[in-house]
Parts: sequence; structure tokens; C-alpha cells
Amino acid sequence: MPNPQQHHPVQRDASDALPADMPPAHVDLPRIEKAVREILLAVGENPDREGLLKTPNRVARAYAELMAGLQDDPCRHLKTVFRERYDEIVLLRDIEFHSLCEHHLLPFTGRAHVAYLPDGKVVGLSKLARLVEGYARRPQVQERLTTQIADALMEELMPIGAACVVEAVHTCMTIRGAKKHGSTMVTSERRRIFKENPSSGSEVLSLMHYGNGRRG
Repeated sequence: MPNPQQHHPVQRDASDALPADMPPAHVDLPRIEKAVREILLAVGENPDREGLLKTPNRVARAYAELMAGLQDDPCRHLKTVFRERYDEIVLLRDIEFHSLCEHHLLPFTGRAHVAYLPDGKVVGLSKLARLVEGYARRPQVQERLTTQIADALMEELMPIGAACVVEAVHTCMTIRGAKKHGSTMVTSERRRIFKENPSSGSEVLSLMHYGNGRRG
């Protein structure tokens, strides 16, 4: 007898784009499909009409991809480090990400700027992008996303300082509710020298925005 709680492998069709960064989460696809079908019925739609027949399955597989970070430990990307005598800021700007607001399960998308001041250890730049992606691919709030990225840098690299700024547009506010189009939410987290030393903090923020029309 099949276990209703067991996870099912994700099946794809030609409409899916294969993710290049991480595999989809192993989720209970039939359970999600059933829930989506109920939602369609609840809003007065006919889930059996041609255009909606495959919608519950497509939504289930989309959630498996969008929430793949739930079964990932993003800190693993910072485990491989290189010993370098480099004592200036390392910064990766404009890391594009897509996440889901945990309050409405609607997307919020934007860019993260991640920086650290090494104390003898550096990490590959692609690992910083994967760190952001790992924490974004789950139900999130932007404030926590920003904090998790900064905390991971401090815990794994033990740098002299770390900083993260996230800028995002939240569809839960632009397409519903307040409907304030064009609004961007900005969150920041600074650790150690970037928070304790005003000049260092100003320097890293300036570098994050340099060339974007927001210098200084």
C-alpha cells in the first residue's frame, strides 16, 4: 500500500526549464496537486477544462523547484576555501535571485550584494552566488534572507567583517494589497568591522553601489 506521505520524484515536460544550480526538492507532488485542484474549485474554476488539466501538476513541480533550498545547506558552498594574504574587501555585486514571500507564497525578486574582508581565507566567487541562491529557494522574508547570508559568511569564513545588502521587488505588494508599483525594499546586514568602524562600513556600502548611479 503506497505511503501518502512519501516523496515523489519530479517529472518534467517540454514546458519546463531545467535548473542549472540545484536539483528540485523531493516533495509530495500528488498532495500539492490535490491542493491546487481544490483552490481552482474554490475560486469557481473548472480544473477539468483543457487549459487547467495539467495545472496542478505544473504548480507542484514549480514549487519543487522554487523551494529546492529547503533541502539544501547553503553553508556547504563555503566549506572549500583558499589561503590568501589578501587584506582588502572582496565583493560580489548584483547577484540575481528569486524567492517566495512566506506570507502569501508570491514571488519577490531582486539582487544581493555580498562582501567580506578576509582574514587569511577566501572562497570562489561562484560560491557566494550559490549561497544566496540556496537561502532564496524557500519560503522567505527578505530580512531573514539578508541575515542568513551575513551569518553564513561569518560562521564559515571567519572574516574580519562581512556585509550583505539585498534589494528586491515584492509582488505581494505590487500586484495586490497596497499595489505600489515601482517600490523596492532594501535590507542590509553588517558584521564586525563593517558595523563597528564607520569608515569601513561606508566604504563597503559605497563599493556595493558604485557605478549604479548611487555612489557614496
